[in-house]
Amino acid sequence: MDKNTSAKHRRFGDHTPWYAMSADQAMSCLETGKEGLSGNETEKRLHEFGPNVLSAAKPRSALVRFILQFNNVLIYVLLISAVITGILGHWVDTGVIAGVVLINAIIGYIQEGKAENALKAIRKMLSLEAIVIRNGQRMSIPGEDVVPGDIVAFAPGDRIPADIRLIDENGLAVDEAALTGESQPVSKHTGTVPPDTPLADRFNMVYSGTLVTQGTALGVVVATGDATEFGRIGKMIGRVGEVTTPLLRRIAVFGRWLTVGILAVTVFTFLVGTVIQGYGIADMFLMCVALAVSAIPEGLPAVMTITLALGVQRMARLNAIVRKLPAVETLGSVTVICSDKTGTLTRNEMTVQTVVTAGRTFKVTGTGYAPTAEFRLDRHVIEPSACPELEEIIRAAVLCNDAVLQERDGQWTVVGDPTEGALLTLGMKAGLDPDRLRNGRSRLSTIPFESEYRFMATLNTDGEGHKYLFVKGAPETVIERCQSERTGNGGQRPIDRTCWHRRIREIAADGQRTLAVAMKKMPDEATETGFGDIGEGLVMLGVIGIIDPPRDESLLAVNQCHHAGIVVKMITGDHVETARAIGERLNIGIGKPAVTGAELEKMDDTTLRRTVKEADIFARTSPEHKLRLVEALQADGEVTAMTGDGVNDAPALKRADVGLAMGVKGTEAAKEAASIVLADDNFSTIAGAVREGRRIYDNLQKGILFLLPTNGGLSLVVIVAVLLDFALPLTSKQILWINMVTATTLCLALTFERPEANVMDRPPRVPDAPPLTLYMVWRIVFTSCILMLAALLLFDWELKNGGNLRLARTVAAATIVVGQIAYLFNCRFLKASSLTTRVFSGNRSIYVAIGILAILQLIYTYVPWFQEIFDTASPGVRDWILILVMGVASFLVIELDKAGERWLSRRNGRPDF
Repeated sequence: MDKNTSAKHRRFGDHTPWYAMSADQAMSCLETGKEGLSGNETEKRLHEFGPNVLSAAKPRSALVRFILQFNNVLIYVLLISAVITGILGHWVDTGVIAGVVLINAIIGYIQEGKAENALKAIRKMLSLEAIVIRNGQRMSIPGEDVVPGDIVAFAPGDRIPADIRLIDENGLAVDEAALTGESQPVSKHTGTVPPDTPLADRFNMVYSGTLVTQGTALGVVVATGDATEFGRIGKMIGRVGEVTTPLLRRIAVFGRWLTVGILAVTVFTFLVGTVIQGYGIADMFLMCVALAVSAIPEGLPAVMTITLALGVQRMARLNAIVRKLPAVETLGSVTVICSDKTGTLTRNEMTVQTVVTAGRTFKVTGTGYAPTAEFRLDRHVIEPSACPELEEIIRAAVLCNDAVLQERDGQWTVVGDPTEGALLTLGMKAGLDPDRLRNGRSRLSTIPFESEYRFMATLNTDGEGHKYLFVKGAPETVIERCQSERTGNGGQRPIDRTCWHRRIREIAADGQRTLAVAMKKMPDEATETGFGDIGEGLVMLGVIGIIDPPRDESLLAVNQCHHAGIVVKMITGDHVETARAIGERLNIGIGKPAVTGAELEKMDDTTLRRTVKEADIFARTSPEHKLRLVEALQADGEVTAMTGDGVNDAPALKRADVGLAMGVKGTEAAKEAASIVLADDNFSTIAGAVREGRRIYDNLQKGILFLLPTNGGLSLVVIVAVLLDFALPLTSKQILWINMVTATTLCLALTFERPEANVMDRPPRVPDAPPLTLYMVWRIVFTSCILMLAALLLFDWELKNGGNLRLARTVAAATIVVGQIAYLFNCRFLKASSLTTRVFSGNRSIYVAIGILAILQLIYTYVPWFQEIFDTASPGVRDWILILVMGVASFLVIELDKAGERWLSRRNGRPDF
């Protein structure tokens, strides 16, 4: 426990439920009053509790951050390969590998955010200035000087400087979306709430870093710095450990087994060659070193790193900015996407969708604050001006309103309360000009919204001396104060409260929040209004249904994820009814229970793991709940992606296998904690990113499937020759040449392959499945044998038909290279047939790589200087014809094997890999 925390525990209790105390009790406990603290007391408390800032860990230097980029399994393999090739004097290989290592480190250094950056982003959200009352005087002080017990005053636009218990308020509403996920500003009051009240429902508290949208208030500071809710989240981020990606886990295991196997085969070959066949120790040692290097797929780490780097570029074009390189591949393994609702699945822009009058229900199209829409009645498009009761309620909603709409570069934004912004948008959709309407019907008096009364009222003139009172607020409050309701012909009749409540329930069941609007004709001499005017004579105009609507493209993206075998779960801080309604629109959690944060609190880890399987909607959740849910899914073997935009999402974003933050409306804390940032805040981008992740993994598998047989073929040529006491078909220098030119040309071309047709029709991969399936192991062995037989057959044929050893070895080397070119086309499709015209399109890099390899091989074969170095000779036309025939034959044999595997898969009902 640090000094500040222990001091707080000593003086006031570490977890004091201030919201369960009355305002007077809280001030008494904090030893303060409405006159505020004295100067001496504030200095004492500032020394005791420390500045009102979040603790910052000592940042690592740029050099240390750069060096840490090499702490990666992939990089270890690259470095070992570079050392081996350097020892052998194969400097081209060494240079290529060193370049890949350096590029990877630079990318990681630039793009990978660290935990201290997330904490720094949260610290930026604290208020820079605060208005406090000390010694009975109001004064402005730096936010970092605020101490527990300070009396703080705030108004619209102020950012809350600390966690505060309200003692007085006037129509206060606070935007807490960054902390709780609540989609609308929260109305506040000064009463008490039960001790077990969730964070989002503590209506007598305001929290550091949140924003006042309307009203004024006074409050007493109960927590500062690390003791605030934001401070707790910052500590959670610091405690959350990084998880190793599925790719790194599998490659680490695969690399260990492969290394052991290669060493065992090399030692066995050395013993057979020296002890049984009688080769010299020096010659055999050099050959076995070449054998080991030829067997090690040193091109694989380079291919993996380059494939991931290319994936970063492609994802950037899909509006997914990758900050941590391994996350590119991990997306392809995702089995569960945990999505925040507000701003992720929805637009985070309040929109009116329903207007209900006494006799009719009107539907309003359009989303967000853009004033373009249609009004529909019984599925027919109507003009609002043709329906007096509709136009009247819209006019009243615009006049009883303090918000302002602004347009900038074609984008409409609201200044003020988002719900009031939605009402202004409704007016503009109906053809009203809010500014002209307000100027023509000037406001004379206002009753601001107060949580105690739950309504707002304005007194307006119509420009002709007549006065009208307009009221909007919570339906249950407004309806009870109305005596009559407006009819379609402009008349009035006694209000049918039962009917109104039934229609409100119908709107609420669709996830819409309701707002009632009423009016009253006032005496012409009236110049102000009060609460007494609201008690009688009100005429109910109607109810307006407002919602933060789902994004149009979210439903398609969710369905794509479901089709790909990925479960989508909604984890939100919003109300459970709203979450359930939005879930139904998006095909999430239909027919399943919705679980609240209060219910999660009571669950142990075992119950939670069972619940997270059964439910897809979790509402009223806190940052701790989100983190526990992600951890429960991971404990059950799921590869989890978490999306979010608020500070409250940051710990879960960091913990998830893939954290996806919103780039436009997301907080900096969320972006810094995430591994991928969605530049367009669009859930549908996730589906595209998953497709790209699967493509990347497919290409990595293709790289493995290509490299291991080509390396295996070279190794088998040497092993078989040693075991059967043949003349060696290839020298160590020739093996190294083939290994270098094919790994740096042909294999890299596979990294540019496009997604296969069925990439989003498959279920997610089993997270801890090995990188090689049984069929892939068979294919590697089978192809290695095919390449080995082709090389040995032509080597033996050349010797028996008058060729010398030098020419026979040149032909054998060319046979391996041509066989690899043919096999490259086999690998373009993992399991689908390559006997199609599609194999010749879609990836121009294939032909560039083949062209480069052909030039290098011709130089190796025919240039005298290279002939001297590598002991090669010049094959004739007949030799090349045989080499090409052997390459085509090997291609066809492998395609026959693929066809057999497809037949077995269909027969046994196995999915394609």
